Parts: sequence; C-alpha cells; structure tokens
Amino acid sequence: METQQKATLQQLAANIRRWILNCTNRAGSGHPTSSLSAVELMVALFFDGHFRYDLDEPRYVNNDRLIFSKGHASPLFYALWCAADAIDEDDLMTYRRFDSVLEGHPTSRFRYTEAATGSLGQGLSIGVGMAMNAKYVDELPYRTYVLLGDSEMAEGSQWEAMEIACQYRLNNLVGVLDVNRLGQRGPTMQGHNLSVYQKRVEAFGWNTIVVPEGHNLCEISAAYEQAKACEDRPTMLIAHTLKGKGVSFLEDQEGWHGKALDDEQLQRALNELEEAPDDLRGALAKPQKVSFPVLSRSQPEEMNYPMGEKEATRTAYGNAITRLGDKYANMVVLDGEVSNSTRAEYFQEQFPERYFEMYIAEQNMVGAALGMALRGKTPFVSTFAAFFSRAFDQIRMCPYSGANIKFVGSHAGTEIGQDGPSQMGLEDIAMFRAVFGSIVLYPSDAVSTEKCVEQMANCSGIAYLRTTRGKLPILYDKDERFPIGGSKVLRQSGEDQVTLVAAGATLHEALAAAEQLEVSGISARVIDLYSVKPLDVETLRTAARETPLLITIEDHFAAGGIGEAVCSVLSEMPIRIHSLCVDVRPRSGTTEQLFEQQGISASKIMEAVKASVTLATHTEK
Repeated sequence: METQQKATLQQLAANIRRWILNCTNRAGSGHPTSSLSAVELMVALFFDGHFRYDLDEPRYVNNDRLIFSKGHASPLFYALWCAADAIDEDDLMTYRRFDSVLEGHPTSRFRYTEAATGSLGQGLSIGVGMAMNAKYVDELPYRTYVLLGDSEMAEGSQWEAMEIACQYRLNNLVGVLDVNRLGQRGPTMQGHNLSVYQKRVEAFGWNTIVVPEGHNLCEISAAYEQAKACEDRPTMLIAHTLKGKGVSFLEDQEGWHGKALDDEQLQRALNELEEAPDDLRGALAKPQKVSFPVLSRSQPEEMNYPMGEKEATRTAYGNAITRLGDKYANMVVLDGEVSNSTRAEYFQEQFPERYFEMYIAEQNMVGAALGMALRGKTPFVSTFAAFFSRAFDQIRMCPYSGANIKFVGSHAGTEIGQDGPSQMGLEDIAMFRAVFGSIVLYPSDAVSTEKCVEQMANCSGIAYLRTTRGKLPILYDKDERFPIGGSKVLRQSGEDQVTLVAAGATLHEALAAAEQLEVSGISARVIDLYSVKPLDVETLRTAARETPLLITIEDHFAAGGIGEAVCSVLSEMPIRIHSLCVDVRPRSGTTEQLFEQQGISASKIMEAVKASVTLATHTEK
C-alpha cells in the first residue's frame, strides 16, 4: 500500500469514527463501541480496491456482497456508505429515527442492505447461500464478504455454515472475524485468543488468515489479497481488534456495549480523533460487466391423478417441482437430508445443478436459502415439518430482508403414526402463521398440492406448504383452481345443521363423517380450508350465517392452528364453534389409533356433532 493511499484510508477511518459517535449520540442509543472495533477491517475492504460494487445499481448481479452478521454494528455499516458517497452526512444523522431508513439493525428498507441482520449467528449462512448461487447457479465471479462478531461464534448456526461452505468449496466466500474480546455483559469465552479461533475454523476445512493488528490497514489489505488467492475453499480473516478503538476511555473497556456517548463524552472522544477533511470520500472498484444467457422456458406437462385413486401429498410436491422446473428457471431446491421422504429427490434427479443438499442443519439451510433468494432465486426449502422449528429465528427474519422463499414441511401431524411425537409436526401451522406477511397452505390431495405449489411459485414472499406422509384419495379434477386465500365447499345443502372445516388428512375424515351423519338425519356442510393464511373469510362467514354450528378438525395443536384462525374471523358472529385438534399427548401407533385418541377420526367427529346438535336441541327447548 502506497504512503498516500494509507494516509487517505486513515483519514476516511477517522471520519467514519466521527460519524459513528455523532449519529449514535444524536439517536441517544446504538452500538458505537462495537462499530469502532471493525472500522479498519471495513475501510480496507471498501476503499483499497477489494470490494467491487456499482453504487448506482445495488442489485447488479455481479456486485460483490457485504453482510454485517454483527448487525448491531449498523453505525459502521451506514457510515461506510456515507464514506462511499452513497448517502450524505445529514442522512446519516437520522439514524434510528422513526422516519429514517437507517434502522437500529439493517433491514431491506435501506437500499444497500443485502440482508436484514441483528439476530446474531445468521449472516454467515446468508453469505453461504449467496456464494453458492455465484459459484453453482449463476456462475459469476462476485465475492461475498461477511463481517462476524466474536460473541456470535457461540451460535451453532455459524458452524453449520462453516461445514457446508467447505463441503461446497466456496472459495468465493470470505468471513471477517472481528475479535474484539468483549461481548454485551463482559468478555467472550475466548477473549483475544486468536489461535483457538484459528484451530476451530481450520478444523472445519477453511483457509485462515490471522491478522494480529486488526487496525493496521496494510496488514488487513494484504490479508484480503491473500484470500483472493485461495482457490479451493472459503477463507476466514481472524483479526485482533479493540472494542471502542480510537477513543481512549472506550478502548477495551467493559460496560460500554450498546451505549451512546452523552454530549460531554462525545466532545472528549472527538477531540482524540485524527483531523480529516469533512468532504473526503472514497471510491469503490467497479464490478466486471457480465450478461446472462436467455433462459429457455417450456410449458409443463399436465398432471395425471385419476379421480378416486390415492397419492401422498408429499409425492405430489415432488412431482410438482419437477414438472414445473423448466417453467420456473429461477427455482432452486434445498433439502435437509430427507429428500427421499419429502420427495425433493425427484427435482434433484431432473435438475441436479439447481438442487442443494444441505444435510441435517436446518438453521443454515434456511439462511442459505435466504442468501439465494436475495440473489434472485426462488428457493423451495423442504424438511419434516417438525424440524423447521429449529430454524424459526432464521424464518421469522426473512420478511425483513424482503425475501421470496417457499417452505415445505412433510410428515405433518399424528398422521405419520408409529415414528412417534418427535417426528410429528404439530406446531408448524402456528409457527408459519405467525411470520409477518406469510402464506400458509395445507392441501388435501395430490391435485390441490400441485396447484398450490404453482401458486407458491407465482407469488412473492414467504409461503409454507404442509404435506402428509400417507396416501390420500384424489378429490379434485386436474382443471380445478386453487387460488391463495380460497377454499372449497365439498358438501352443502339448504338444510345444513353443521359446518365441518378441515384440511389435509382430516378433511377426508370430515367427509366420511358427513356421509355417515346424513344417514342419521344430520346434514353437514364440509369446507376444505386449503388456504389457512389468508383465509377465505367470505365462505366461512356464509357458513356461519347459514348453519348454527361450526366444527374445525385439524391434526395440529390447538394453539395457533386452524381452529384459532377460524375463530379469529368469526368472533363477532352468533355461531357456536367447536375445535377438534391434537390435545392429548401423542404416542406411537397407527394413524387410525392416533386419530381416535385425539378425537379427529370420522367416528369422533360424528360423536362431537351429535353431542353438539343434541345440546343445541335441549337448549332451545
């Protein structure tokens, strides 16, 4: 590095430190000390020719990507873009204000944010997804950089990400570990022991570069050059830094995490910083210009499920993504080493270049899917419904990145039978209903499953599809439509005394119960509530007006399930609502035994209807 270049970078670093202290002081909150420790790590990356980026096109396909996994260092993140002349200093001083896009932790509201971060331990997985996309899908030379905090290295998701990054030989991925020794409440487990981090990271197959002086711009820049030379695996820079660097009373001191300086402290701190021109700005290297070939798309073949035959909805999912693979050329599929159960293996056989085995590491799988989604892909992510609960933090963060991801949970509910409760997804509907802006679909036969998969591929945002293990009778013709937010009324008459609302496997139990109830002189309406979120509110309210009793039947726990969803839209209507659901501790057994135990079998539905009708008759008398 030339003397003049080093001097310029040092002045940029001084200005960035000044902005970090000022904007957090204005906000009265934030994490200035966590930001100060990584200033040189990022200044060398941005302004010494390593980071290739077109400021006018933040979404340009071949821009290098930068993810702040330590999202609380957002003052540094925003200050970098100010130093690059992407935003001005006045904008920077709106940090954390209600009307500002510069939120306390970065989200997609700020145009230069790659992914929403702040929930620690997620950034490296997102970087893995972006690097996988570059190397295997788009085949582009961009590099992905992830700034990591030493505290978040306690998260298991970091090591999931490191293992898969090595497996896929992601030489285009660079982690930057800011070892500043201090966490929120005191020292981290390893403190400044860089050799421990080095040994652990190397054990996961990564190339490591130790930077003993993490505030030495020349050392850091040389490390980035060295990282580019690694051709067969990802690289981790492990840098010794000081929290609060640049301000004597903050450096390496406990008790300052997440605290802005007051006016007096601010002035003391600013007086210690090197003088630098206020209007000094740095330049980013330009990315290589690339163009994509025009993707050929073909219309999918028609599905073929003869009426009355049986097929598992999980099998229909596998058939659907394979059938639609040519039409949706940006579709990628990730699976957690259960593709022979979820049927994602069908897609792998047809489109191996767009299938990614993520093994039993669900947190990283979701994070990597987010990274791919943010690079323009439409990931379908599959595993057992129960196992998505491990990755709920990653899932609930996806909307704040504006992500387009489709989740598919198989082996849902007690329907799976003898595998027992550890394998039964009984919380998944509640979990995905809780995600901001999500769509939740629960088809009951192969035709509706395939139609729902295509609806998911066409829509934007977070969507969840619930599939079941066993084969279910085909209910619908291949020309039937299944719009998001819809439902299907499968039985009705002007004499209906009760409405049965179900989806998935319990819909078939409801239909069987309705047939038997008719023999007993009780007419039952049956609604297939395949769209659990959003609901078909009008059809439900019509049923509430026309029948005095409504019973929901679901293979799911009560909390957050179909029953609660239906009650939420009918709460102001004068109708009795009864919920049949999983409310007894499940165990191993046949599907029939478990449905009987939980009161969601056809015979138990009949009993519940008869008891309710009898009660209503006595009440009227």
